Amino acid sequence: MPRAGQSMTAAQVADEFSRTAKVLVRRFDERLGEHGVSTPRSRLVAEVARSQPVRITELARAVGISQGTASTLVDALVRDGLLERQASADDRRSVLLRVTEQGAALAQDWTTGYELAAEELFRPLTSQQMSTLVDILRVLGADEGEVAR
Repeated sequence: MPRAGQSMTAAQVADEFSRTAKVLVRRFDERLGEHGVSTPRSRLVAEVARSQPVRITELARAVGISQGTASTLVDALVRDGLLERQASADDRRSVLLRVTEQGAALAQDWTTGYELAAEELFRPLTSQQMSTLVDILRVLGADEGEVAR
């Protein structure tokens, strides 16, 4: 691994990015472990709480998973009483998702845990470094044809 200021290959940057992402997920999982709900399921519940009512296709896109994976997770979350399905008033074929009272409480816990884990991870960075990092991540995360903000 090159020292600071030395040139790095794209693969080395990707390795560092991956390692750091795993640190964030591990810290987050540690905070959520006490609630007994996995990170992917918690993330879905929090997204539904944030954007409800929401269609499953929009939910899958928002959290970056396939519609099939989202459907499987949503089925389990409905069975567990964290989400509920409602028919759309606009389109009877369309189903909208909402959080239940229990789901809303979980979403709040998830959001708090996520924010604390992120604060811990990014604490060493200055606000300018965080701003630069966000700019870089937006460029890297932009879909083809999408203009980064």
